[in-house]
Amino acid sequence: MTAEFSARRIMGVFAHPDDASFFAGGTLARWAHGGAAVTLVVATSGDKGSADPDMTPERLMQLREDEERAAAAVLGVQEVIFLRYRDGELFPTLELRRDLTRLIRLKQPDTIVTLDPTVFWYETRAINHPDHRAIGAATLEAIYPTARDWLNFPEQARDEGLAPHKVLTVYIAGAAEPTVKIDISETLETRIRSLHEHKSQIADMAAMAERLRQRAVDPQSPPDAPRYIEQFRLIQLPG
Repeated sequence: MTAEFSARRIMGVFAHPDDASFFAGGTLARWAHGGAAVTLVVATSGDKGSADPDMTPERLMQLREDEERAAAAVLGVQEVIFLRYRDGELFPTLELRRDLTRLIRLKQPDTIVTLDPTVFWYETRAINHPDHRAIGAATLEAIYPTARDWLNFPEQARDEGLAPHKVLTVYIAGAAEPTVKIDISETLETRIRSLHEHKSQIADMAAMAERLRQRAVDPQSPPDAPRYIEQFRLIQLPG
C-alpha cells in the first residue's frame, strides 16, 4: 500500500546520528520539501562508532553531531536534538521514556518516525544494532500511553507547563513487516547527499550510493523506469 500523507509536524526519533538518513532520509526529505516541520531526536551521539584507535569518544561525539546537523540540513530538517545517551549502551529505561515524553509534549508532533524494536537481524546480511531496538521500544512506550495521560510524569505539566499530547500516526522504519511504501523517487538523491555528510562512518561513498539505489527500487515498478521507495509499518492511533 502506498501511504498518503498530510501531517504538518513530524518528529523522527533515532538512536545514532546517521540513522535518519539511512532508514528514512528520502521520506523525511519529501515531507520537509512538502512544507512539514521536521524535528530529529537523536538518543546517542555515536561516540563509539569508529575504527580509529586514536579516536576519543569526546572528539567523535562532536564530529558526529556536526555531521548530523549538516545531513539534516540537506534533508530540510528544521531542528536536531541530541539526548547524549552513551552509544552502544541504550536501553528503553524509564529515564529515556521520560525524556522522549517531554519532547513529544513540547513539540506536539502529529506523526513520529522511529525504528522497529523487534528486529534482531536483516535476512542473512546484517545484525541489527541493539540501540536501534532500544530507541524503538522507548519511543513507542512514550507515545502510548505515557505522553497521552496526565498522570504519567505529572511534574512535566506542573513544573514545565507541558500538557499531555496524543500522537496520531507512527511510521516504523526498518520494519520486519512493512505495510506501506513511500515513493522517494524525487528525493533518493537528497537522501544520498545527506549520507555524504557522514564521512566518519562511510568509507566508500560511491559504493554506499549504489547499494542504496539498488535496495530502494520498488520491485513492482517497470525495469526501464524504476520507482524508488522506502517502506514502513504504519500505525494509526485514535484521536
